[in-house]
Amino acid sequence: MRLGMLTPSSNTRLEPATAALLRDAPDVTAHFSRFRVTEITLSAAGLGQFDETPILGAAALLADARVDAIAWNGTSAAWLGFPRDEGLCARITQETGIPASTAVLGFREAFTRAGIRRVGLVTPYTGDVQARIQANWGSAGFDCTAERHCNLSDNFSFAEVPEMEVAAMARAVAAEGAEAVAVVCTNMAGTALVEDLEAELGVPVFDSIAVTLWAALRAAGADPGRIAGAGRLSRL
Repeated sequence: MRLGMLTPSSNTRLEPATAALLRDAPDVTAHFSRFRVTEITLSAAGLGQFDETPILGAAALLADARVDAIAWNGTSAAWLGFPRDEGLCARITQETGIPASTAVLGFREAFTRAGIRRVGLVTPYTGDVQARIQANWGSAGFDCTAERHCNLSDNFSFAEVPEMEVAAMARAVAAEGAEAVAVVCTNMAGTALVEDLEAELGVPVFDSIAVTLWAALRAAGADPGRIAGAGRLSRL
């Protein structure tokens, strides 16, 4: 099985993390196609990075590899709204004939399947982006009042946030009563922390890279339980 991943150009975390998550599934491979994303802001330039044209171009290149599913391995719809990714998936499938999924739609599905309503939101983003996520997810029934963010906007810099800082933010939102922790950014060092944090905190920890892989496997009709190190997510 081949999974296609649409990848922000400045992301350095998701490819090695995805390979690690697939270490126990040698018959499943991940293939990556990049398009330019360098900043996460609410400016015209920042929002314009997520226009469909370059994304669909990257998806067409993955289709050449005859992948079984295509996933947008980015979290832009968290602040742009769930309908943005719903429309993107429909367009990808229309253009390529391949089923599609995204990180943000994966989060929504995982929260719903797990019965999660109070989400601890952990991101590297700026306050205005964080507030937009809280509003969008709140409208969908997910309370994200427990939150921590790093106030960064340069996408490359997200990967440089130390694991110990990500873990501290996860502990903080869990202490505020979150039913699950969501590390929302596919360029943040959350993937390797999941199992230890779940054991420590007693709540699910959903990491964006693992969620994207989980959603891609589901879109391809495969068992997401084969993901290594994804914690409770792999059992949903």
